[in-house]
Amino acid sequence: MAQRIVVDPITRIEGHLRIEAQVEDGRITNAWASSTAFRGIEIILRGRDPREAWLMAQRICGVCTTVHALASVRAVENALDIQIPDNARLVRNLIAGFQFVHDHMIHFYHLHALDWVDIVSALKADPDATAKLAQSISDWPNSSPDYFRTIKEKLNNFVRSGQLGIFANGYWGHSAYRLPPEANLLAVAHYLEALEWQRDIIRAHAILGAKNPHPQTYLVGGVAIAVDPDSESALNADKLAFLRRLAAKAKAFVEQVYIPDLLAVASFYKDEWGALGEGIGNFLACGEFPDRAGNLLFPAGIILNRDLSRVHPVDQQKIAEYVTHSWYQYSDGDGKGKHPWEGETMPNYTGPKPPYQYLDTDGKYTWMKAPRYEDKPMEVGPLARVLVAYASGQPRIKALVDGALKQLGIGPEALFSTLGRTAARGLETVVIAEQLTAWIGELAANMESGELRIHNGERWDPSTWPKEAKGYGFHDAPRGTLGHWIHIVDGKIANYQAVVPSTWNCSPRDPKGQPGPYEASLIGTPIADPAQPIEILRTIHSFDPCMACGVHILDASGREISRIHLNGGTCP
Repeated sequence: MAQRIVVDPITRIEGHLRIEAQVEDGRITNAWASSTAFRGIEIILRGRDPREAWLMAQRICGVCTTVHALASVRAVENALDIQIPDNARLVRNLIAGFQFVHDHMIHFYHLHALDWVDIVSALKADPDATAKLAQSISDWPNSSPDYFRTIKEKLNNFVRSGQLGIFANGYWGHSAYRLPPEANLLAVAHYLEALEWQRDIIRAHAILGAKNPHPQTYLVGGVAIAVDPDSESALNADKLAFLRRLAAKAKAFVEQVYIPDLLAVASFYKDEWGALGEGIGNFLACGEFPDRAGNLLFPAGIILNRDLSRVHPVDQQKIAEYVTHSWYQYSDGDGKGKHPWEGETMPNYTGPKPPYQYLDTDGKYTWMKAPRYEDKPMEVGPLARVLVAYASGQPRIKALVDGALKQLGIGPEALFSTLGRTAARGLETVVIAEQLTAWIGELAANMESGELRIHNGERWDPSTWPKEAKGYGFHDAPRGTLGHWIHIVDGKIANYQAVVPSTWNCSPRDPKGQPGPYEASLIGTPIADPAQPIEILRTIHSFDPCMACGVHILDASGREISRIHLNGGTCP
């Protein structure tokens, strides 16, 4: 007999997400993903100066901070044919690179780990056995029995206090947990260490971007942070030395804590979760981290139907967004897709009024649009980037992927899974953490040679611009392919559209009935206990959803457009 499960809200993500799943004979046979809150930026950018778009576009989200600023300045630079100086490229790479390492670490330990780690079980662990386990997988210094004894006591005190916070409503003791108590205690210890680590490592953004979240040193044409060895207020040798220390600290934690923990956890779940959660089998990566010649550390490409023998090129003209099942309308009808340059953001809420039990999934049921590439749904994110890099023969990614598969004793087919998605995030973090020091070295070499330019001001004056220009900016952000499209007329923004990673992944059905990646990835998943559907959380969290990025519209005058109902109350 069919049963519909509702998980609303999905917690440990950015924003509001509802999952409805149909379960028959203990497995999910259908699923729908709905972004239920409504906010944003695009409309207020109309009529504004393109050079200031990044300041507002960056506020689409505060979790994946910086990403929209980078995509925005790239879109304007593409429209106006502006080339940035090499120092600006390096500063942008470093801001994005530190963000990747910081974001992925937070995701693994603080957003996703509790799907695999049973906090209550850690209370039964033997600290001596935990130390032995820790020392067998890494030479990280915090691995003594006394250290884990202290962590266990801290956890005990936390439980006795009754102030459990985010641990209060976990599915502790669920039959789907596989880790022994010692592995759970190890993970809890590193969860706490990662809280301290991430607070320190993001100081790189204070140096390179003046603040976090939302660094303030982007500029169309370059960056606003001076590079000068003779200036105390500029990016000088002392500040580069400090950045090197932060990069070394990031690399050490990734290599000695994150990756050993990731592989240790995966070893207990590989047989089941290396075969669940695949989704649609199509992957899109726009590429990221250019070198001086324009080559990308992570190449762009498309993989179709799990075929790693061929990587297809990316053509942004082939992207279109549909609103057939979205709470929007198009001026010429909802049955056809629109390329972002012609895109419209016109809200049309037709959903049920609370309290309601289920969404009308045959009609419109989400604030997410449905992006498609040549009418195909595409998964974006770390797995897409790693698969495209692996299939393209990127040597470091290939070595890391092959090494992880060998260590776990599994084949490449396991990459197409919830476990593969989680592992890919960790493996690409290794590559980026390794690269941070190299980019700092390139900046130092430029300074030593007297190359200090940070901005190209040749097209800064709007009188030098064409009457009309269109551009796009791609950034393969931590959560995946992010695109901003801009249409400039008479020096002002005529239209602006952002197609973000979570819009790709959380997209609803399109006119052909094709589900998006979240929806497709849940089909076939076994559910041990419908009242505690931890299996849904595992796969959805593996994408690291960011709903705030996916739905963005705001009335600049402050007029109320929509009212969101939460638990029977209202929140304007």
